[in-house]
Amino acid sequence: MAVPSFDLTGKVALVTGASRGIGYAIAEAFAAAGARVVLASRHQEALDQAAESIRAQGGEALPIAAHTGDPEAVQRLVDEVVKHYGGVDILVNNAATNPHFGPILTAEESHWEKILDVNLRGYFRVTKACVESMRQRGGGKIINIASVNGLQAQPWMGVYCVSKAGVVMLTQVLAIELATDNIQVNAIAPGLIRTRFSRALWETPEISAAIVKHIPLQRIGEPAELTGIALYLASAASSFTTGAIFVVDGGQLAGSSIP
Repeated sequence: MAVPSFDLTGKVALVTGASRGIGYAIAEAFAAAGARVVLASRHQEALDQAAESIRAQGGEALPIAAHTGDPEAVQRLVDEVVKHYGGVDILVNNAATNPHFGPILTAEESHWEKILDVNLRGYFRVTKACVESMRQRGGGKIINIASVNGLQAQPWMGVYCVSKAGVVMLTQVLAIELATDNIQVNAIAPGLIRTRFSRALWETPEISAAIVKHIPLQRIGEPAELTGIALYLASAASSFTTGAIFVVDGGQLAGSSIP
């Protein structure tokens, strides 16, 4: 049996929330593996800087500003990718927001609307816009960035937890419905990763200490530590993997019963 290949040469990969953090790390790894990477997020200037960094490493990157909370912007984004590269082979849904931190009953309707619109409906929108192209190309890969917070409840982050639990179910439903199109749909559920998005958690000593206490590896993760599983899920090596949730959390869920 041939050794599975993680080569992405010739593939077109669209990554949302790609200007920094987890999204950028995944885009950078895909470009290094040969993919033509489309970087999407809300701010063009940050995307341009990210794309330049990837190009400086010999990769190919196209930055396109788009807000996944805006259906028309999402369709324009995908139309531009198809126009420029001919289609989409790989989609990484990563863009997320969390404007509410505190008891869930203190959340306003606006918090629910914003979080679900970006974290869940945004994933649905971009997926729906990309699937027809994937079908025309004979298949594809969809990777949703979920969270351990979608698998285990966390205090003070209730609405975010609910949105990520929705991502888990969306992943499994899409995996079933798109299987006959040769489109594999999987999710990565990171634990606490050192990104700007999670800065309030890891920069607050008491919060960080409380989380790390329950991580067997006794530290938080780095964005680059998610790229290995992302490469697997984006490549031909994962041809028989769909509907799966891959936890990358330093053992946090496994260690949640540690006193």
